[in-house]
Amino acid sequence: MTTLSFGVIGAGIIGAAVAHELTTRYPDCHISVYEKEKEAAAHQTGHNSGVVHAGLYYEPGGLKARLCRRGVSLLREFCEEHSLPYNECGKLVVALTEDEEPRLQAIFERATANGVPDVAIVGPNEIQNIEPEAVGRLALHSPHTAIVDYVAITKALIDEVRKAGGEIHYDSAVTGLSAKDRGCLLRTEDGVTFHDAVIACAGLQSDKIARMTGQPSDPAIVPFFGQYSLLDSSMKDLINGLVYPVPDPAYPFLGVHITKRIDNEVLIGPNAFLSFGREDYSGIHPSVLDSLDIALNPGFWRFAAQNMHAAKREVASVISRQKFLAGAAQYVPALEGAHTTPITRGIRAQAMDGDGNLVDDFVIEQNGRATLVRNAPSPGATSSMAIAEYIVDHMESSSGLRL
Repeated sequence: MTTLSFGVIGAGIIGAAVAHELTTRYPDCHISVYEKEKEAAAHQTGHNSGVVHAGLYYEPGGLKARLCRRGVSLLREFCEEHSLPYNECGKLVVALTEDEEPRLQAIFERATANGVPDVAIVGPNEIQNIEPEAVGRLALHSPHTAIVDYVAITKALIDEVRKAGGEIHYDSAVTGLSAKDRGCLLRTEDGVTFHDAVIACAGLQSDKIARMTGQPSDPAIVPFFGQYSLLDSSMKDLINGLVYPVPDPAYPFLGVHITKRIDNEVLIGPNAFLSFGREDYSGIHPSVLDSLDIALNPGFWRFAAQNMHAAKREVASVISRQKFLAGAAQYVPALEGAHTTPITRGIRAQAMDGDGNLVDDFVIEQNGRATLVRNAPSPGATSSMAIAEYIVDHMESSSGLRL
């Protein structure tokens, strides 16, 4: 019997989860993971707050909602099996004004429809019972929202792939991918390798990998950075879990929030603004090529025109850490004037269509024997193991590959 060969592009948490799913489901197959960096989890997986999202915001029945709820269960089980920390610290989504209350109610209805357990709308007194330093008119309480260490989870997945005989190739940037009906040719600097199927989980580079296979440019990746600040350790007991604002419908990101991290430190952030480099985590090394990609994308200019007001608000928080902190202090007044330290940015791989709309749901495309993850924003890390299940099922049914 012929041993089938699979290539996985990307050793972030989704790529690692896909490789793990393949080795678990098909132990006789040969798995090769290609990662252009020197280690796993070097990009989005290693630059986030570590929240395991419960599924509050997502359209009921959509891929995000379904895979998020499934992903939570799989992630919790994996952490338990591998003695990795999993802390159900809980989350409050807080309405400060009367006009936010209907939006909060809509989130509650979505969460209920998505099967999020034990969510409830609570008033001011209950808010302070849950988070003594928080204030608000109303809040949605999600007691099972959790925090984890996604880098540790990714490395554990990679270790499992290695134990099963899989190979991890670091410093192996993919320079070419040709998708055929009966297999794929994958090129790196070390040469060309044939695989019966390839799954591309390339995050910030996902549109570029897709174009290698002849797929359209859209949806294109437009990178947005999020800046976090670390609260002084003397104040880390200020909150018990997570405190979020009600999302602003005028801007497609969640806004500044207060997050307890798995090491018990507290993060304030993120803001959200255009990044002029897909991997410019310092903010001082913009990429000319990435900037040109943005400038030559008509969809981006349509998006910019529609979001000018919110962009002005966000740029103020980028320039001034005091304004950034003031946004969080509306929800936890004790943060007023607190000392914070900026930490490395995160950069979100956000897909945008040609009309300038941010693609909200996960997008997974099939081109011959190549499976392409074109969009996997938050809750991508939460959903990673469920995305892996979905991808392997989808690959089999769409590519004609039978194992």
